Amino acid sequence: MIITKKTLSRRTFLRGAGITLALPLLESMLPAMTPLAKTAAAPVKRLGYVYLPMGAQLGKWIPGTTGPLTEFSPTLQSLNPYLSQVSVLSNLELKNAYSSGNHATANAAFLSAARAKMTEGSDYELATTVDQIAARRIGRETPLPSLELAMDLTTAVGNCDNGYACVYQNNLSWATPTAPLPAEAHPRVVFERLFGTGGSALDRQADLRKDASILDWVLDDVSKLQRSVGASDRGKISEYLDTVREVERRIQQAEQRAADAPAPDIDRPSTVPDAYADHARLMFDLQVLAMRGDLTRISTFQLARETSNRTYPEIGVPEGHHAVSHHAGNAAKIASLEKINAFHVSLFAYYLEKLRSTPEGEGTLLDQSLILFGSGMGNPDIHNHVDLPIVVAGGGGGTHRGGRHIRYSDPTPLANLHLTMLDKVGVPLDAFADSTGKLRELYSPVTL
Repeated sequence: MIITKKTLSRRTFLRGAGITLALPLLESMLPAMTPLAKTAAAPVKRLGYVYLPMGAQLGKWIPGTTGPLTEFSPTLQSLNPYLSQVSVLSNLELKNAYSSGNHATANAAFLSAARAKMTEGSDYELATTVDQIAARRIGRETPLPSLELAMDLTTAVGNCDNGYACVYQNNLSWATPTAPLPAEAHPRVVFERLFGTGGSALDRQADLRKDASILDWVLDDVSKLQRSVGASDRGKISEYLDTVREVERRIQQAEQRAADAPAPDIDRPSTVPDAYADHARLMFDLQVLAMRGDLTRISTFQLARETSNRTYPEIGVPEGHHAVSHHAGNAAKIASLEKINAFHVSLFAYYLEKLRSTPEGEGTLLDQSLILFGSGMGNPDIHNHVDLPIVVAGGGGGTHRGGRHIRYSDPTPLANLHLTMLDKVGVPLDAFADSTGKLRELYSPVTL
């Protein structure tokens, strides 16, 4: 038999006036006569980190039993639909976060497991974070080695926490010990970073006023591509483009609402939805788009900055988050903190659902991803960094089995989890920060 099928490159892009649009994994990208189910190397693994500020009320977070679970604890209830791909880990610790600036160092140590240099100036120093170690290996195969996102639109400067510069609270990701990577909170900016736009700022504004989707600029390429692939791929391409259009439509709606407001909030850029949850979901959608198009395989997302006093009236919490986290045993404040924690978990559940509903090879993006959700602080009322609220989600390309609560008898370095997750996505290291070894319990069967 003579095989004449031509394989489409995984790095195929649609190009138009100033934009570059990557494509999801298609059957046409696989070698001729290779069944998708047998192409183990075709789906690539993704690595994500979502930061929960100011710890959690652990009584409602930690499951009451260890081992296999049939459902999660009250705070984690919204993760029940993903039970088989979610593990809860307890008694993990960040020793290097202990300092006089516990909020700043909780954020800084979460992905570095390192001790931040105490300074209020520009001579800050930390360590290369785990996401950037992965980016050097698996990120070099994508247009963006990594994607750094946040929810806070303003960046604090100077001294933010008892002698620690604000840079430690502003940034989760550090490319080197002295090079923090700023996170972007503007959906429009993120969208254009992923898909591009052409011309000067005035040119781009003119394009937006024309109310034309940037996807219209690549329709010629889309039409040609649709004619050259099979029916299954045509459906995937159409579905993917519809998803991109929907995200762009929501960004434009947010911009229009802000433009039509009689007294716009000058501190809120017009690219940001009014409601916190809408903003967060849109940022999660952008991460899914980036992963699906293989624009990046590594992302970090800060749901709020440490010491944030953001209020959440939509869930009945008009008090600031930081204020209620220092509850001193007050029942009303504890209840408010539990509501905030559960709200943040529900947003993470939205992200998991988007990943689970996005096809990738024979499975889904959730099957191919490994995502750490948690905080660098344990009990915020006493500013400790042990018994951290930590969840690991996703299939990791078949390397992670969920539905469990793993509790360590002794405080165990969070760096051990980082080391384990790196190994599962194909970045093996002997050690990371203060690690003492990989977490054997996350391997099934044990392969260490």
